[in-house]
Amino acid sequence: MAAIIEALQTTARQLPVVWPLHPRTRRVLVQSRLLDTLAQQVHLIDPVGYLDMVQLEKFAALIATDPGGVQKEAFFHQVPCVTLRDETEWVELVQSGWNRLAPPVDGGSVATAINAALGNRGHDIRPYGAGNAAAKIAHELQQRLLIWYENIRDVSFAY
Repeated sequence: MAAIIEALQTTARQLPVVWPLHPRTRRVLVQSRLLDTLAQQVHLIDPVGYLDMVQLEKFAALIATDPGGVQKEAFFHQVPCVTLRDETEWVELVQSGWNRLAPPVDGGSVATAINAALGNRGHDIRPYGAGNAAAKIAHELQQRLLIWYENIRDVSFAY
């Protein structure tokens, strides 16, 4: 946690940092007497709902996050992302340059990763295909329906 806090404070000297703070994280910061100092440099806000979070993500210059779906949402919004961990499930985002890994070992290395990611866009990738799945499915259904129709048309029914 200390490395992340140091990196966010360093980053906050260059651009505004907004951190929707989970209650358990807030409690840890209060207990370690770091909340007040951090709040002087970083905009700490209460947790937000999904739609508000999407708006924060969409208009961010960069997203620093723990592992999870926010990495993928950053990609959808074409916002550079730094994942505060040494691995991710979304390896295609790292390979394409949309996400960088920054293990929170020390604040300097995390701040360097954040700074390096600012303004950098990844390569154009389509991890879910070209967006024409519905047309392909409709075409396949049409072909199968035509074959079915041809087969039943040739069947004579006995009454």
